[in-house]
Amino acid sequence: MKFSVLLPTRNRLEYLKYAIASVIQQDYNDWEIIVSDNYSEEDIQSYITSLDDFRIKYFRTQSFCPVTENWNNALEKSVGDYVIMLGDDDCLLQGYFKTCLRLLQQNNFPDMIYSSALIYYYPNVMPGAPLGYLIKAVYAPFLLEKRTPFILEKQETLRLVRELLNFTVIVNFNMQHSLISRALVWEIKKYGPFYQSPYPDYYATTALMIKAQRILAVPYPMVVIGVTPKSFGYYYCNNKEKQGVEMLQNISNAGVYGNAEKFVIPGTDMNISWLFAMETIWENFHKEYTLKVNYKKFRLLQVLHNFKQFACLEGVKLHDLLNLARKLFWWEKIAYVIPFFIALAIRLYPGSRRRPWIARKALVFSHPFLGPAKKMTGQYNNILEVFKDVPIVEE
Repeated sequence: MKFSVLLPTRNRLEYLKYAIASVIQQDYNDWEIIVSDNYSEEDIQSYITSLDDFRIKYFRTQSFCPVTENWNNALEKSVGDYVIMLGDDDCLLQGYFKTCLRLLQQNNFPDMIYSSALIYYYPNVMPGAPLGYLIKAVYAPFLLEKRTPFILEKQETLRLVRELLNFTVIVNFNMQHSLISRALVWEIKKYGPFYQSPYPDYYATTALMIKAQRILAVPYPMVVIGVTPKSFGYYYCNNKEKQGVEMLQNISNAGVYGNAEKFVIPGTDMNISWLFAMETIWENFHKEYTLKVNYKKFRLLQVLHNFKQFACLEGVKLHDLLNLARKLFWWEKIAYVIPFFIALAIRLYPGSRRRPWIARKALVFSHPFLGPAKKMTGQYNNILEVFKDVPIVEE
């Protein structure tokens, strides 16, 4: 069985080398890597050539394109029976392919595997963490309290889809969690490109849960998601979301999302892109499935984001809230009067040491399930050191 590893990249050769090494050093040989270079200024092609491995295939776009387009470019070039998308700053864990093959064989070749993952924060990425750290983060409650792989029932996956349309963090959207059968890829592509919307992973993960008949859920980590100073995660964690969006060049895809456009209000661009992804899901699948985008919840999250920034982080000024109020429906203006005055009181209270605590509580309220994060032992300088030190542990 052949596995395809998709590796879109742009100007991050130093991290791409680690991702490729985590594939080359697997104890299984029938794989291919598709490197889709999004018009990098770095000489990535020379590095790929120097590896002298026919299984590593290099392609370069003719110009800089949105991340969604580059992801589709990589997928179109692949031929494997099962496909996984890695970021160029991520890595597989030791024994990934052999573990996947055994799990597929034992479970009659499900449509996809959805596994847990580790997250490795490079040094100086997270505020207050100059040495970096490794965590096991569970964003999927259906994996909690589980020790062995199990088939996720179709009824449960459709419930999860409804929660995603309700803007509840109920799964981790990152594509690194999903190993997808070629047959399921073809099924999704009946509805257009496999990756769609400004956040292609939000769209694809939701679409997979809609169309997959059998998903094997694996509660133990099989991949590592890297967060580097050059990743979107860095910008998001350091309150620089606008710069992260500019890096992705994907918000420009907005403007074609029909009914969702009239519900957009200022706030976090992540929620706006989530909205557009869910609107695309509705457009593609609502004729077959009962789906509904919760625009009210989206607007609530945006308002809470602005209130939190205003009250606790001073990223929003009073006139910004007044401009926001002009975009609210009349009933929203009434409903949000009390939260506004609470935010104002927090903002005006001098030297409040509880502001960061209140900000975290507001985040948990707006995203009801963020999952427990467990720090792992060990200190690492880069993600390849994680690969060499941390095998897949089947609990």
